[in-house]
Amino acid sequence: MFIGHFAIAFGAKRWIASVSLGTLFLACQLADLLWPNLVLMGLEVVEVDAGATAVTPLDFVSYPYSHSLVALGLWAAVFAGVYLLLRQSALSTAAVLGGVVLSHWLLDVVSHRPDIPVTLFGPMRLGLGMWHSVPLTIAVEGVLFALGVVVYARATRARNRIGSIALWALVGFLVVVYFGNLLGPLPPNSAAVVWPAQAMWLLVAWGYWIDRHRKPRR
Repeated sequence: MFIGHFAIAFGAKRWIASVSLGTLFLACQLADLLWPNLVLMGLEVVEVDAGATAVTPLDFVSYPYSHSLVALGLWAAVFAGVYLLLRQSALSTAAVLGGVVLSHWLLDVVSHRPDIPVTLFGPMRLGLGMWHSVPLTIAVEGVLFALGVVVYARATRARNRIGSIALWALVGFLVVVYFGNLLGPLPPNSAAVVWPAQAMWLLVAWGYWIDRHRKPRR
């Protein structure tokens, strides 16, 4: 998934209003923020295969350290623990953040073919294969994303014009990128995928910028 992960971040704001949207973006996409760096270091492997699925030509050969259930469980615990220590927040807030991190694995199991690892070194792989159908993928992610954005928009209100413009500009940008990935040309190699993936950090920064100009509704 892509915008489906952001839907979880948007929606979580309703329950942990004190947490910035940027932090929620960081949590929901932690696996995909770690992944390109692990590929570049040679610890994980991705290949381009035009017939992999109808939605993406990427063959995720190996990515246990960023996307396995065990790894994401550990990353979720670390993320929640660091936030708890740095922000002195409620334990429940940290727990929800950990859940947002772990939600990445669940959504990927729904969308991927059976290539999502469960453990770090075992052979077991899961995946329900939603990506084999473009219409189904668009419908599921579209509904999920719309619900997340609506929940966030109703849970917060703009402090100024930037708070409104920046939010809807981001929503539009994510939709454009989503369909650009669906309709775009086949990448020539894996490097053409992992290097642009580093731009995900800009979306995290965008989330922090938005939240500085919005506040929770009472």
